[in-house]
Amino acid sequence: NKDNKQTFFVPYYSRGLATGRDAWCYNFSQQKLQQNIQYTIQYYNSMVESDSDTPHLDATKISWTRAFQNDFQKKRIKAFVASAVRKDVYRPFCKQYLYFSAELNEMQYQIPKLFPSLKTKNFVICVSGISGTKQNTTFITKLIPDLNLLDAGTQCFPLYYYEKRSAYQPTLFDGEKSQYIRKEGITNFILERCRINYGPKVSKEDIFYYVYGLLHSPDYRRMFAADLKKMLPRLPLVERPSDFWEFSRAGRTLAELHLNYETQPPYQDVVVTGAEQGKFRVEKMRFPDKQDKTTIQYNPWITISHIPQEAYDYVVNGRSAVEWIMERYQIRTDKASGITNDPNDWADEHGKPRYILDLLLSVITVSVETVKIVNELPSLDVATKTAVDEKRS
Repeated sequence: NKDNKQTFFVPYYSRGLATGRDAWCYNFSQQKLQQNIQYTIQYYNSMVESDSDTPHLDATKISWTRAFQNDFQKKRIKAFVASAVRKDVYRPFCKQYLYFSAELNEMQYQIPKLFPSLKTKNFVICVSGISGTKQNTTFITKLIPDLNLLDAGTQCFPLYYYEKRSAYQPTLFDGEKSQYIRKEGITNFILERCRINYGPKVSKEDIFYYVYGLLHSPDYRRMFAADLKKMLPRLPLVERPSDFWEFSRAGRTLAELHLNYETQPPYQDVVVTGAEQGKFRVEKMRFPDKQDKTTIQYNPWITISHIPQEAYDYVVNGRSAVEWIMERYQIRTDKASGITNDPNDWADEHGKPRYILDLLLSVITVSVETVKIVNELPSLDVATKTAVDEKRS
């Protein structure tokens, strides 16, 4: 209920981005993304300029949606904008290039308030939507999140949101950020409540990471499993100040781990064989033995073995983080458009031939460390559970 003022977050949370044409608006290759967008815009404009009242729908040239139909009826011409190319998080631990434009995206919701420009910085805590089929989970990102990042329509809660200045006169010394006013995503209501409960040093950033830590709590997810399928998370304020600070510190550590997942070192016990041949291109990773997940066949030349079982205990949106890498980093061709999306393009365009292999090794470390942190979170005892109903926000 966005009219409810007694909340942790201001009412500028948002659903994830819904492009309505993912094959066109997302790609691992920046160059191919630009080519695809320019191609479909050119085709759309040619139909508008033809003066025909009925568009010719060719799935290999355009993905037709209600918004495109409305634009066509109003004879609106579209234009390619280079600055609309961004990076996004499409699925857990999977970045792609995105064409972020209201002309090509079906529904942007309030994402433009969270990520208004290339230079604005933000962190958003994402949670599963309502009435999903998978266990409610959470994920933090500093990039635009896709609607289906998590189950049932991802909901995104920001550390900041941005408002455009009503009167802005740029100068030679102004940056792009000068066009926007940064505001806090955490409410004054919850800040005051937390300072009363836990001390005057509590900041809004501390509360933001408290939320991320608490959402990972096995006790919390078990206690509110039924509620989390019916509504957005309602969060308790724990009784003891020491527990608040433990959740906040754990949430901050988890956030640093999940935001910087690409730079984590390989897990020390994992063994990689065949990498010395320098053949890092991947088509589809697999388990040689489906009953044994300690070994992954990366490609015909490279094998990763001695993967610890606890790496698979970190589950996001119904799948372990490791298996998200295996599932997303494979070559795919969209049946309707014929567009091929090749994760090796990301590695090539960034000049990092080992990128996908190193990513998988890093995510194994992220998974093991996440499980360790989650297992050390404070418990929510019976007294706290009873107090929850009085302090939900």
